[in-house]
Amino acid sequence: MKATVVAVVGRKSSGKTTTIEVLTKELTKRGYKVAAVKHVPEPNFTIDTEGKDTWRFAKAGAKTIVSVASGEVATIEKIDVTSFSLEDILQKCGNNDMIFLEGFRKLVGENLDVPKIVIVKSAEEAFEASKTFKPILAFTGPYSTETLNLNAPYINVFKNPEKIADMVEKVARKR
Repeated sequence: MKATVVAVVGRKSSGKTTTIEVLTKELTKRGYKVAAVKHVPEPNFTIDTEGKDTWRFAKAGAKTIVSVASGEVATIEKIDVTSFSLEDILQKCGNNDMIFLEGFRKLVGENLDVPKIVIVKSAEEAFEASKTFKPILAFTGPYSTETLNLNAPYINVFKNPEKIADMVEKVARKR
């Protein structure tokens, strides 16, 4: 089975991470293997820590650094991601049933193969998102879009985690 990819998009501090946490918790309970990909827009961000051995390996010129600990394996690849495609990102996710993309607004915006869950904090954000993102699976977040007559339902992920997971599961079954 090919992985189901869903993007979770919204403004900074809107609840994207929380939504992915809720979905991951609910879908792993149902037996799905889930991958989550976080877009970090800060230009000089690194997951590596200055002075640590992995950082030192990279500084010495290693392009791929693998760290193996008792409960996890981390791979750091020093590459130019300016032309990284959605396919490139998905290949990094391994063998999973569901892949959640947090952010990547420009990369997934109107990609019809990637349904979006949009987190909104105002009516203005909801109307803007309805023009920017296609297709929208659902709206969620601090602002309820129920009275706005948009073409996607509003789901409160705290009150109805199973309902938003059901929607994602339904998308997975169609593939």
